[in-house]
Amino acid sequence: MFNLNKTIPTPKLWSKKKSQQRRSPFFFLSLFLLSLLFLFFLTFTSILKSLFSSSSSKITALSLQSPHCEIRISGEKFLWYAPHSGFSNQLSEFKNALLMAGILNRTLIIPPILSHHAIALGSCPKFRVQSPKEIRVSVWDHVIELITSGRYVSMADIIDISSVLSSSHVRAIDFRVFVSSWCGLDLDLACCKESNTQPTYLVDSLKQCGSLLSGVDGNIDRCLFAVDDDCRTTVWTYGNDEADGALDSFQPDEQLKKKKKISYVRRRRGVYKTLGPGSKADSATVLAFGTLFTAPYKGSELYIDIQKAPRDSKIQSLIKKIEFLPFVPEIISAGKQFAVQTVKAPFLCAQLRLLDGQFKNHWEATFSGLKQKLDSLSQTGSRPIHVFVMTDLPQGNWTGNYLGDLAKDSTNFKLYFMNEEDSLVTETAKKLALARHGLRFGSSLGGIESTDTVAKLQKHCAPHILPDILLFIEETICSCGSLGFFGTAGSAIADNIEIMRKFGSCSNQREDHKMM
Repeated sequence: MFNLNKTIPTPKLWSKKKSQQRRSPFFFLSLFLLSLLFLFFLTFTSILKSLFSSSSSKITALSLQSPHCEIRISGEKFLWYAPHSGFSNQLSEFKNALLMAGILNRTLIIPPILSHHAIALGSCPKFRVQSPKEIRVSVWDHVIELITSGRYVSMADIIDISSVLSSSHVRAIDFRVFVSSWCGLDLDLACCKESNTQPTYLVDSLKQCGSLLSGVDGNIDRCLFAVDDDCRTTVWTYGNDEADGALDSFQPDEQLKKKKKISYVRRRRGVYKTLGPGSKADSATVLAFGTLFTAPYKGSELYIDIQKAPRDSKIQSLIKKIEFLPFVPEIISAGKQFAVQTVKAPFLCAQLRLLDGQFKNHWEATFSGLKQKLDSLSQTGSRPIHVFVMTDLPQGNWTGNYLGDLAKDSTNFKLYFMNEEDSLVTETAKKLALARHGLRFGSSLGGIESTDTVAKLQKHCAPHILPDILLFIEETICSCGSLGFFGTAGSAIADNIEIMRKFGSCSNQREDHKMM
């Protein structure tokens, strides 16, 4: 029997909940589904935020990093390009850039001189080159390095282009002045001697602006037109009667097509028709090329075939002017000083390129040619024969070769050479660092803003490291060699010296020798 008077204990609260949970089999499933929904919401929100941020950053880049995209600068339109390789190649490209700027009526953005092996193009004859976009990005990154390390030297710091600009054939602006205005940056802050004082945001902003001007994200209507036609597909022409788009005489042969699996077709295109008035490119404030290097090859030109312009007197005059661009007066003066005060006699210049690229395999031919030249002089002139030696082979490695033999034969030959540490070289470099000729070309933007930018750059952006000018002084000395010149076959340096001699770069010096 049950005891009806017995007290039954009241169940505790947790017992009730436990009983209720047992009676709710879908509770955990509902909780799991709610968790999934919450996770999906967070992920979706993050994706939307990322997309908006990316889009916003591109809009910001276009509006802040290129303030002159929408507003023309007194109607100015600009041309910039990506040079490569050593100085002689860069000088050749600079001449082509002046020509293109003249034809297209654009203001040329004067680049710096790049480090010798910093940028490589590749081989046009083998159809193996960096794309224009790739080389533009590489050049921009290297220029930032030159600026921030205090090694920036403008092409106009070394080459005198005043005669070309004064004749109104071409307009030009210094790269640093252009970038300061276009990118909306105080570029002078990047010239600080202590790298830790350079604002991090400045370098990042420079890279963003460079990415834009390199055409990484494509063309921008009325702002940027990036030329992506290179030597694999295009030969630029001007002012001739041939049909635009005609096949060039040099094409990849069938063996190369099969071996490299390429299908390039090289066509000759009129640069004025393609990129000039009425074209989509003409509406853009900035026209960006890749390399502008060209050279004769198999009866044609690798990239630019504009030798004359008989129907355009202005461009024809420009072609003649840019054939020879002299060094600035400080360099010419140093070369002449060495010839008069150090050599003090008529001399032969021997330019011997022995270490770089293909030249290291042709020592025997190079030395043989020099020996023939000296033997000829020995038969007709007095002794010792004075020889200025310009070579990339260190003097410590002359032993055992023809240079070593010449150095030991002091009865018949007297050799002269220069080093980077020579006082004439260092003093000239200091003069150039102070002169800063390149910043004279900063007025194309016009207005107070441009003037202030140039003033800041002149104040803060002198090179921290003296510019390497040995090559330029050596070339000038070689142009003064009144007994002649022997150059290494195939060397662009030798070609440049020949042009200097052709145009009488040291004509006054030769007259001095006649008087001695």
